[in-house]
Amino acid sequence: MPAVCSRATLLWGRSTLLLVGPICLLLPLAIAGRSSEAYCGFIVILMAVYWCTEVIPLAVTALLPILLFPLFGIMPSKQVCMQYLQDTSAFFIGGLMVAIAIEHWHLHKRIALRTLMLLGVKPALLMLGFMAVTSFLSMWISNTATTAMMIPIIEAVLEQLSSADVEAEQTDLESAGPTNDLELETKSSKNELDSSDPIFSSVKEGNDPVRNGNVPTRSRHPKIKSEQMRIYKALTLCVCYAASIGGTGTLTGTVANMVLKGQVNQIFPESGEVVNFASWFAFSFPNMLIMFFLCWLWLQALFLGLNFRKLWGWRIPITPKEKRANDVIVREYKKLGPMSFAEKAVLVLFVLVVLLWFTREPGFVRGWGYLLFKSNGKGYVSDATVAVLIAILMFIIPSKKPNFTPWNQVQQSSNEDISEQEGASPRLLSWDVVHHKLPWNVVFLLGGGFALAKGCEVSGLSRWLGNQLLPLQTIPPWAIVVILCLTVAIFTECTSNVATATLFLPVLASMATTIRLNPLYVMIPTTLSSSLAFMLPVATPSNAIVFSYGHLRVFDMVKAGLMLNIIGVASVTLAINTWGRLMFNLDSFPEWANVTQRE
Repeated sequence: MPAVCSRATLLWGRSTLLLVGPICLLLPLAIAGRSSEAYCGFIVILMAVYWCTEVIPLAVTALLPILLFPLFGIMPSKQVCMQYLQDTSAFFIGGLMVAIAIEHWHLHKRIALRTLMLLGVKPALLMLGFMAVTSFLSMWISNTATTAMMIPIIEAVLEQLSSADVEAEQTDLESAGPTNDLELETKSSKNELDSSDPIFSSVKEGNDPVRNGNVPTRSRHPKIKSEQMRIYKALTLCVCYAASIGGTGTLTGTVANMVLKGQVNQIFPESGEVVNFASWFAFSFPNMLIMFFLCWLWLQALFLGLNFRKLWGWRIPITPKEKRANDVIVREYKKLGPMSFAEKAVLVLFVLVVLLWFTREPGFVRGWGYLLFKSNGKGYVSDATVAVLIAILMFIIPSKKPNFTPWNQVQQSSNEDISEQEGASPRLLSWDVVHHKLPWNVVFLLGGGFALAKGCEVSGLSRWLGNQLLPLQTIPPWAIVVILCLTVAIFTECTSNVATATLFLPVLASMATTIRLNPLYVMIPTTLSSSLAFMLPVATPSNAIVFSYGHLRVFDMVKAGLMLNIIGVASVTLAINTWGRLMFNLDSFPEWANVTQRE
């Protein structure tokens, strides 16, 4: 009992120190400066400390500008509050509602299992399948939700592979000589798997023979055990890494990308939506593919070796344990049954929203947004308009096929009957589902970032920081990009990518305008680097989920993630200096960037 009290006291003391310490240290300096720049700098540093330590929730820290900007005379409260729900916030909310519908009707699981069935279960192809599915889904739904869905599937497949190896060991031992009764009883009990039980029941109950050590130690072949653990590590790591990589592919893939869009629109209002869904996809998707394949090859080389003929199954027949793993995937896919009307409707709406995003302002031709909704030089629709339109349709369209002929009753699928018994919504989306699944805290986090950027601009802090960075004019732009990418990639290992992007982007925008460099040249690679969190379990929720299953040590993640960080920084630097330079015209300083120099 005293030990528990002592620990609680230490935690309380740490929290109090982190809450009060920065205020006591920094507030006297801000008061001594007696300028709006000093006061705003104090608020920025205070929020940075709170975000990095998470001494209070991230969303609560994001609300501090509403309190502190008016108190220090930086901005009126009405102007601060207006920053918390902008066009980018509506875009984020609408995109998340589409993603929630995909999750709610298990369309993402059907896509995942179908892809795995097509690619096969050879080690390298199995890893490719898991990575491809995870990356694709992370482009549209949250990285955390994708990882949480994929890991139980991987655990079930790995359990079948492990059980097959145990059976092989038992056969070898029986042929070599007698074994005591207790050992044989333990093995036989581990190999009796009821195919009618749910796939994940054995995982939840902890019946993994390698993780729990239930396989008798005397009977383990070191070679088999070592090979099993390497496969376990490779397949679990590939999911969290693919989730982070896939999130960079689209503007809605991760919140940091939305922060970039919002900051560019906030700081440079005359930029004309230079960063939209289509332009971001055209730039970042090729970079995502490069990182994806290099990650796949690196994890193969690190954990599975370089025998590509064996790994890829070139002219090698499928083994019994691989067949069992494939049976697991097929069995889970069959449990889903035929596609319901709700799944088909969500799929159609998902394809529709993607097409509308791409064709609104594709860049190389005039899109429907210009042709139909532009007058007097103003565009009246944005990506947020499309996202909200599709989200509203999901609240209107029923989840069951309408019966337009009452005299001819249409038989509903078994999935729809089950949904009705469980009290599912009669529409594709209900507000209860959205209320429980939408991460409202991230909406506040986005708004806090926009308010912080506006405060830096109004107070003059952005201009002051830019003047301090004038010596950077002597450094080549590509070198600046490399230094920034490395710095952000290290920083994001210790704090969330949203907080990292929120803190860095306003400063970098100010720096770029001061040294007459296109702001996108430093803001885009910095945003991408904030997603390169591969080395630590605490770096992202996806990493933490994978690490919690017990197959990995911290050293395994550091060893694999360090090289991936280097690969990511190199890939981002290559992308921004090749096709990115052409797409965004980075060799010239744009006229819209002069806005920070105007009074």
